[in-house]
Amino acid sequence: MLARPWTSMIPRSMAWSPNKPVPPPRDHTDVVDAVTSIQLEPIGVIRSPYKERHGTPRQPVAPGDNDAPVAGRVELYTDFVPEKALRDLEGFDRIWLITHLHLNPRWGPLVRPPRGGVRRGVLATRSPHHPNGLGLSAVTLNKVEGGVLHVSGLDLIDGTPVLDIKPYVPYCDAFPESAAGWVDALGEE
Repeated sequence: MLARPWTSMIPRSMAWSPNKPVPPPRDHTDVVDAVTSIQLEPIGVIRSPYKERHGTPRQPVAPGDNDAPVAGRVELYTDFVPEKALRDLEGFDRIWLITHLHLNPRWGPLVRPPRGGVRRGVLATRSPHHPNGLGLSAVTLNKVEGGVLHVSGLDLIDGTPVLDIKPYVPYCDAFPESAAGWVDALGEE
C-alpha cells in the first residue's frame, strides 16, 4: 500500500492513534472569524512577600542582583484546573508564569524604562504598562505540592492573577546570541 504524500512528511508519533494516519493540513483561516475580543479566566494566584509595586523587582533575575531570589507560591484554583494538570511539571527547573498585571489599568504608547533614560515605545520595553497588561516571568520551580507550586525568583505582587503556566525548555526558550536592541547599547556606555 502506498502512503499518501502528506503522511510521509509527518512523524508517526503525531498521528491521532497508532492505527490512523494523520489528516492532511487544513487552512482554517477561511472558516473562522477574526478574533476581536478575548476573555481569560485566572487559573490561580501568586502568593508573594511583595505587597506593593515599590520594592518589587523589575525582572525575576537581573544581572548584578546580590539578593537571593525571593520565594513564593502559585496557588492554583483546583476547581478550574485539577492537580493532574501539573503531572510531569516537577522535572523542570524553570517555568514561565503568564499573569495579568492587574494593578496597571492604563497604558501609553511611550514609557521611560528604569534603564536607558529616554522615552521608548512601550512595545520595545518590558514595562508592565502594555495594552493588555500581560506579565511573563521565568521563575525557578522548587516543588509541586498538590495544587501549589513553590517557586523562587518572583517579580510579582501578592494576589497577581495567573493566566497560564508553561515549562521553560532551554533548547527553544533561550537565544543567548540574540540582539536586544537599545538594551545592548546600554552595556556599551
